[in-house]
Amino acid sequence: MEFQTIGGTLSTVTPGIDDIVSVVIEFLAELQEKSAAEVRAELEDSGVELPVDSLLIVEILTRVEERYSIAIPADRQSAQATRSVRAFARAVQEAIIERQQS
Repeated sequence: MEFQTIGGTLSTVTPGIDDIVSVVIEFLAELQEKSAAEVRAELEDSGVELPVDSLLIVEILTRVEERYSIAIPADRQSAQATRSVRAFARAVQEAIIERQQS
């Protein structure tokens, strides 16, 4: 979670999709023992949504949940979100927003 100072007080800031995508790519790079730049280039070559093997996303799900203190539900919508890094990032952002509103 990120914090931003507004008027002398700390406020939580919801990370943007690109921020979450970068975190996911960092985790993918660690898992694949590659540089983040190399993983990003490979994903970008595959399309704008950054399609990825859903098994890789599932493997980093726990890391993402821990990083953002969220839980991604095991439902059909979440399963569909594992098809690309951007779709996964949107699901993560939605979970963060839900947590902040509760």
